[in-house]
Amino acid sequence: MSEIATLSLERLNNGAHFLFISNVLARAEADANIKSKLSTQIASLKSAKEQEDEDLKISQKSLLTDDIAAADAERDGLYSGYKKAVKGFNDLPVANMAQAAKVLTQHIKDYAIDPKMQLDKETGLLINFIDDLEKKYANEVQTLSLGAFVTALKAANEKVRTLTTSRTDERMLKAIGALKVSRKASDDAYRLLVKFVNAYALIEGDAKYLNFIDYVNTEIVHYKREVIGQKSDSAQTSGTTGGTTTGGGSSTGGSTGGSTTGGSTTGGSTGDFELEG
Repeated sequence: MSEIATLSLERLNNGAHFLFISNVLARAEADANIKSKLSTQIASLKSAKEQEDEDLKISQKSLLTDDIAAADAERDGLYSGYKKAVKGFNDLPVANMAQAAKVLTQHIKDYAIDPKMQLDKETGLLINFIDDLEKKYANEVQTLSLGAFVTALKAANEKVRTLTTSRTDERMLKAIGALKVSRKASDDAYRLLVKFVNAYALIEGDAKYLNFIDYVNTEIVHYKREVIGQKSDSAQTSGTTGGTTTGGGSSTGGSTGGSTTGGSTTGGSTGDFELEG
């Protein structure tokens, strides 16, 4: 009798885990016999898979996103105001002020900061830009009385930096906790589905379950080899008993054709697997 073999789901990375669960679910839903017999188990797996998908998304909006946007807008306004102020001093008939404006104008051009650039890149450039104004170009800033601009710009940039760091910490904590829970739920739902399939195959005979069993076992071989890096023979397929012997002491089995899984092709002779009870 054919059965679905075991797979250490805990050893799969997050992306591979989600793909494996998704593939098995899609095949179960497409198999008329499996779907009619195990609709409850399939529904549970689907629900668990959808929650895992949500927890995998790193683009989830943080509660701090609006605060970051507001701080960024304030920072960009101050930076634009600073540039306009420097530009206004360029045409003054006062030599030392015009010279200071010329130096600061070149400084602005050197950094080429664009408020539309990626948020963290802008933050990093402004840290260095402001540091220059406080040290290297302190005399020019003082000559043009731009100290208030520099102080306000530094505070706004630091606010953005603090908020983005907090958002990163929030996402890390949320992802670690939530994804751990949702993966466990997917594992439980998958293993329950496997137990029911194996039980039905034992009670009713495996003829109506072979296509699904063969597919899952071929997927298992693929993930063991390609993701976990575990050396194993091909999964048991239709007409095999996972390497056990039947009648007269001879080993049942035989070779199976290649089957495409996860973008790669696996196939070959049948082999030994610990069967899920």
